[in-house]
Amino acid sequence: MRIALFLTCVNDTLYPGTGRAVVKLLTRLGVEVDFPAAQTCCGQAHYNTGYRHQAEPLARHFSDVFGAYEAVVTPSGSCGAMVRELYPRLGERARAEGRGEALARVLAPVVPKTYELTEFLVDVLGVTDVGAYFPHTVTYHPTCHGLRSLGLGDRPERLLAAVRGLTLAELPGAEECCGFGGTFAVKNADVSAAMGADKVRGAESTGAEVLCAADNSCLMHLGGTMARLRTAMRPVHIAEILAATEEEPWS
Repeated sequence: MRIALFLTCVNDTLYPGTGRAVVKLLTRLGVEVDFPAAQTCCGQAHYNTGYRHQAEPLARHFSDVFGAYEAVVTPSGSCGAMVRELYPRLGERARAEGRGEALARVLAPVVPKTYELTEFLVDVLGVTDVGAYFPHTVTYHPTCHGLRSLGLGDRPERLLAAVRGLTLAELPGAEECCGFGGTFAVKNADVSAAMGADKVRGAESTGAEVLCAADNSCLMHLGGTMARLRTAMRPVHIAEILAATEEEPWS
């Protein structure tokens, strides 16, 4: 199976190791992974800040770049949700504004074949045991876009539970937002910081060494909170846990 990796802006700029982990993991599972070099921002930042029309060319470009692949996989619930949930809205709004069917027609083919990593593993490849080894205690934070927009459910926990050596600790208040929310963290900094502190304290109460999530944007926010609170816990993307083996351990 030949798929494309949609890495996202945040990962490309700040967390390239997550992208390498995705490629390592999927290659181990027999998937041929391409990285289209022409990929850019999906337009989520523009859309969420109110620049809907400016997001449209980016959505068109996304469809041009990824349209020929069998599937598009991203290690980001938020960017996955932009494609799956908000690209159709872009098309609908363009139609409602009398600008025709063109945008909806261009975007429609790529929407259903874009997957967040954990749902691709469980739903498309049909695996939960990916051959990983991670001898640490982990607690999992379900990020808002993955939980509410994509409906990931227990897929990430099922994958983590199958990892050899891993002890999965339940996170108190798991379904509560961590406070990041993109520009919410900038516009409402005090509220965002308080929500992040609540989430980190809940994670600390589990005794876990690692706080895991499927979205590095939320982990960036929580990692900064951990540093300020001087906790020994580390934020780690789920892809890096699932890619780790005894032969090539996580460090």
